Formats: sequence, C-alpha cells, structure tokens
Amino acid sequence: MTALSSVHETSPVSVRHRWIALATLVLAILLVSLDTTVLSLAIPHLTESLKPTSTQILWIGDIYSFVLAGLLVTMGTLGDRIGRKKLLMIGSAGFGIFSAIAAFAPSANLLIVARVVQGLAGATLMPSTLSIIRNIFTNPRERGFAVAVWGAMASAGAALGPLIGGVLLEHFWWGSVFLINVPVMIVLIGVGMWVLPESKDPVPGAWDLPSVFASLIGVVAVVYGVKELTVYGWAQPLALPVAGLGVFALVWFCRRQMVIPHPLVDVRLFANPKFSSAILSTLLAVLGLAGASFILSQFLQLVQGYSPLNSGLLNLPGTVGAVTGGLMSSTIAHRWSARKATSIGLAVIGGGLCIALGFEPDTSAWTVGLVMFTAGGGAGLAFTVNANMVLTAAPKEKSGAASALSETAYQLGAALGIALLGSATSIVYRNSMAVLAPVLPPEVYSGARESIGGALAAAPKLPPEQAAQLVDVARQAFVDGAVVAAGVASVLLVSAAALSWFVLKEKSAA
Repeated sequence: MTALSSVHETSPVSVRHRWIALATLVLAILLVSLDTTVLSLAIPHLTESLKPTSTQILWIGDIYSFVLAGLLVTMGTLGDRIGRKKLLMIGSAGFGIFSAIAAFAPSANLLIVARVVQGLAGATLMPSTLSIIRNIFTNPRERGFAVAVWGAMASAGAALGPLIGGVLLEHFWWGSVFLINVPVMIVLIGVGMWVLPESKDPVPGAWDLPSVFASLIGVVAVVYGVKELTVYGWAQPLALPVAGLGVFALVWFCRRQMVIPHPLVDVRLFANPKFSSAILSTLLAVLGLAGASFILSQFLQLVQGYSPLNSGLLNLPGTVGAVTGGLMSSTIAHRWSARKATSIGLAVIGGGLCIALGFEPDTSAWTVGLVMFTAGGGAGLAFTVNANMVLTAAPKEKSGAASALSETAYQLGAALGIALLGSATSIVYRNSMAVLAPVLPPEVYSGARESIGGALAAAPKLPPEQAAQLVDVARQAFVDGAVVAAGVASVLLVSAAALSWFVLKEKSAA
C-alpha cells in the first residue's frame, strides 16, 4: 500500500483519542530507549551492593540490548498475527513487572534475568507502538507528524539515559533507574485499553519457527560480535566467528523468506528503492550519531576531566538536536519531499562531524555541544523521515514487521557506529602512543597503549615528570584518533546523502 492510497483510509479512532494515544505511545518508547543507556552510571553502585563477578557485570550491561535487538523482528511479526494492541498490553505489563523486580533484585543473577525479560518486553513495545501509529493515523500529513514525535522521543530516550541516571543516583539507590518505568507502564495499560484500537494482519499465515530462530541468532550474534570487537579488539578470539555466524544466519533467513509461502518478512520489499534506502539511511544516521556520542563522551570525561553527570549535561545538545530534527521532519518532508529531507539529514550529520576535525585537547565545551546538536538534528530528521517511508512502503497489514526492520536497523547502526568509530579511534591512539615505548617501563607502556583509561590509571605510578608526559601524549593521541574517526564517519554520511539523493525519486519518496 502506498502513501497515496492511505489518503482514502478512515481512522478507526476519533481525532481526540488518537492524539491521546500518541502521547501514551511515545512515553512508552521514551522509556524503552532510555533503558538502553540509563544503567551506565549505576554499574558502580549496584556492583557495591550486589557484588557481581566481572562476567555478570558485562551481562547486566549488555543483555537488555542483545535481547531487544534480537527479538524485534520476531515480535513485530507476532503483533501482526495476534494483534498489536494485545501484544503491546502484554509487553507493557511484563516491562513494568520486571522493572520492579530489577529495582529490588537481591542478587546479580536475578537482575540479569530481569534484564532479559525487560529486553523481551521492550521488543514487543517498539514495533507495536510504531505500527499502531501507522494504523490510527491514516492521513499522511498527520501520520508524518505523529512519526516525527515518535522518532524524537526514541532519539531523546537513549540520549537522556545517562543524565536521568545521574540525577536519580544523586538522590536515590541504584534500583531507582528501573523503578521509574513502573508508573509509566501502568498509565500506558490504563490509557491503551481505553483508546487504542486492535489491528492485525487478517491473513497472516503460519508463523515459521526456523525463521524466528534464524533472525534471533543472526541479530544477537552480529551485535555481540561487533560489541566484543569494539571493547577487546582481536584479543577476543570468539568475536569474529560469532559475528560471522550471525551474518550466515541472516543470509539464510533472507533466503528462506524467499521460498516459504508465509514469510515473516517480505524481503522483496528491499527491491523497492524507497524501502531499502530508508533502512540503509536509518542504519547510517544512527551509526554517525551513536559513534559521535560514544567518542565525545570519552573526550569530555577522559581528556577534559568532566564527571559522568556533567558529561551527560554537555551531551544534552545532541538530545535537543534530535528532538528538533524529528519534530521538523514532517514539515520539511511535506514542503520539499522525503528524498530531500533524508539527504539533508544525512549531510547535516556528516557536516556536524566535520566540525570535530579541528578538535584539540582544550577544545571548548561549546564546540563539542555544536557537534552534538548538529549531528543530533540530522539524525532526528533522517531517522524519522525514514521510519515514515518504511511504514508507507510496506502493506498496512505488515506494518509490525516493517517497523521491526526499521528498529533493527537502528540497533545495528548503534552497535556498528560504536564499533567502527571506536576501532578507528583505538588504532590511531595505539600508533600515536608508540613514541612512549622507549621511555616507559614495559608493563606501564603495555597498559597505557591499550586505552586512554589505561594511561590515566598508570600515570600515578610514575615520577611526576613522566606521568605528565604520559597524560599529555595519551590525551593528544586520543584526540588524533577521534579526528580520524570523525573523518571516516563524515565521508560515510555524506556519501549516503548523495546515494539517497540519486536512488530515491521525487514521486516514490514524496
């Protein structure tokens, strides 16, 4: 079903009820996005309380994102079959209950289990909210604005996580970062039961379990492999084989969808330039923003010495930019076309990262804020326009699966952005630190060469003059790496902007 045909659809709910529904749905997506990052500052506090092992700490931090990313496609297609409202209500209840369990978890193992179920429930919420928006906002202009608000909140949630976590931890115990989810989910269930209509695919066909497992294994393995390579590099021997297994599973998944009578995802949609360009643009837009946020957070804390909370405050321009870009996306796309809006959004991210090419260790916080605001604004614009293009390119009855593909691209973009730009930064950093090999004790140099955090930890063990030299060289080496990473991302984003301009046609993207 195309955007033009949707003009003749009739919304199943009144004007008043659909805007009430939108307010509730975007609040839910804000929390799901927020939960991907809110835990970052709470790890030291819960470590002191629960005494987890180093392996348990890694699982507490990562398992939510792994499960969320791996189950998006599965839950999107499940919603198309059993009903999106029903799945949303079940997911909301599960998310709220296990948020409370996580908040009061007496052990690390129970906290890990709670995070697993939170990820599963979050995977039901993300595609359900977007596909419900597709079904209740049948007017293209209204739907464009509704998706813009949805996209702005999705972007804001991930960016606000560390800041909200920092504020809560200033006044409450570590469990408060989970407990804030409970009242919101109660409101979502109460309002949702009242105003949301049920919708599903009238002829869904059988649910293919081999495809479910292939999509789960493929996405989780790719995200895990990418994250492990980012953190440990080639020192983690399992990372590359696991990522390779994930790619193999996804290729097998796509091939299977081509031959089974009732595919979970109609991969033939990717033959539509509008659909495939929107998915790729989403991945690259989030890649640029996530990579920039990851590197600039380290720059602010490790190079310039800001506390985690102050670093979160200085990242706020990225949130403001993402919300602004998302809210303006409907107007820009309507006035100029989605093709121009997507290309502009990607180019703006690339342009914002170009500002980082002039970074020095003493670069002002204002300049960092300008980079984040520009990159956030471009990402908010591109991501939201692309989400709307995905919805209008796919048949209405398959909107859950289409939404899930868009959000899977978002999750993969975040993982790849951190991996690609983080790896580029690390390679340059290690090469730049080679000048210290002749003057530092081997055991000190080995740790300092791995990361700027290792260098700052090793400095107090050295005589004052050597310590000062180590810190100065490490900070400059990190900045050199960040500049190269920003250059790589700029080229990628500007190239993607050009590709979107030439691949998308005005009529297909309007």
